[in-house]
Amino acid sequence: MRSVSNTWAVVLAGGEGSRLKELTTTAAGETIPKQFCSMRRDTCLLEDALKRAEAVALSQHICSVVASQHRRWWSGALKNLPAQNIFAQPSNRGTAHGILLALLQIEKRASNAIAVLLPADHYLTDEVTMARSLRMTANLAADNEGLVYLLGAEPDRPDHELGYIVPSAHRRDAPADVVRFVEKPATALARDLIREGALWNTFILAGSVRSLLNLFEGCFAPTMKDMRRALEPGTSELAGSVALELVYADLEPQDFSRDVLERHEQILQVLRVPNCGWTDLGTPKRVEEAARTLARVRLPLTTVHSATGVGYLDLASNPRQTRLPQGS
Repeated sequence: MRSVSNTWAVVLAGGEGSRLKELTTTAAGETIPKQFCSMRRDTCLLEDALKRAEAVALSQHICSVVASQHRRWWSGALKNLPAQNIFAQPSNRGTAHGILLALLQIEKRASNAIAVLLPADHYLTDEVTMARSLRMTANLAADNEGLVYLLGAEPDRPDHELGYIVPSAHRRDAPADVVRFVEKPATALARDLIREGALWNTFILAGSVRSLLNLFEGCFAPTMKDMRRALEPGTSELAGSVALELVYADLEPQDFSRDVLERHEQILQVLRVPNCGWTDLGTPKRVEEAARTLARVRLPLTTVHSATGVGYLDLASNPRQTRLPQGS
């Protein structure tokens, strides 16, 4: 990979996972955000995403966006990350602000870097294929610093709960322009989109830090200015934390896909990811489908623990249950 020394990977793990609440609530009534749950492995989804990031970035360039209130879960999962690579948000204000915070942190340390954004709620059966696609998109971003690249997964069925990217051309190993996004279409429309060559939006993307920050210009400019001030070099950790809390206190939640990406199709490219069993675990239905896939491939069932002694929930054990037992 040509750009590995200059590539940073950011794992996005700051959400609440509220749509999976019925599956991630323990018998004791405690709800565990899905990124700290497992799919029959001895690691949680966040740890799986950190491992995935190693395909494109050196260990010292792997970061994660998390929420301060989730510290009891992420402190163990992120134990191998440098402390300065853990970007803890004071509160959840949507994916757009979490990504902006990470990019500004990286900008301070490597303004000419390439950044790869990886959500922490993905499941897939073929990590080798995904790793190849990640390396390809990072290289493309390094060669074309004015563009932003998304990975689009080949659909194997219509799914009305996923977002779709319509490319300008059907290409296997080369990117294409993004014509439009279609978010959660009805099943009939999803079927038509697939026939036209549309891809599932994995929400995995890569670009230079500059090009990604350019996406936020305009309506996000005041927030960028406030965040930069809070992150100024020389600011003490306590003062910076307080300043960032004040910034977040005034923010309205913003979704990166809807409120940022969909306004910049002209600088976006999509690269097709061959079928690798990809899905995001955003709904109970897709957790159930992933669990069925696990049963078919017969991966070994393990008892799951966290490094801090907080048991991870095994989402694959019985996804139809509304109360899953805590890992022991």
